[in-house]
Amino acid sequence: MDPVALPLHPPREERADAARNRAHLLDVARQMVEELGVDKVTMDGLAERAGLGKGTVFRRFRTRAGIFFALFDEEEKRFQEQLLSGPPPLGPGAPAVERLVAFGRARLEFLVERTALARATLDPAQPTPIERSPSLFHVQMLLSEAVPDAAASGTLALQLVAALEGPILLYLRAPEDSGTTHPGTVVEDLVASWRDLVERVCG
Repeated sequence: MDPVALPLHPPREERADAARNRAHLLDVARQMVEELGVDKVTMDGLAERAGLGKGTVFRRFRTRAGIFFALFDEEEKRFQEQLLSGPPPLGPGAPAVERLVAFGRARLEFLVERTALARATLDPAQPTPIERSPSLFHVQMLLSEAVPDAAASGTLALQLVAALEGPILLYLRAPEDSGTTHPGTVVEDLVASWRDLVERVCG
């Protein structure tokens, strides 16, 4: 008998089912975050509420942090669209330094609104993947325009993104534990510091 050729990819029905399961899980996870808060969302709870097996949830997200990473990734994609096609100075059409300052403000506002979710994406067993941050390419592009010699190695962009996103997530507090400090005040202080940093770096 001739050997039976096995398909290299899963059947279309399985791919469609997987896509539907993923969309359903994300919808349910988003509802749970809104209703219960990030701390109360578990792999078991998501599986039960979604009406799917626990194994399906684990295969899809691998870890609890993976649930929040998938949710945050959707928010991140919308933010990146503003950088690519939104109005200036955040989007194209403004000088590089002005766009870097606008990026810092927008990014800080984005993180303040999603602090709990962003923190939950951090897996304690894994290093913070700053080098894979979608912000890194954007900052590198603007630095290359503003200060090409200093930006050439790529480390300056890496340090700026790390300074903006890594420590900021540890410094910021979620609304439920923010105490008496108004988030708007925190953002304005951080934006002023970011503007000063960018202007000094770019001369």
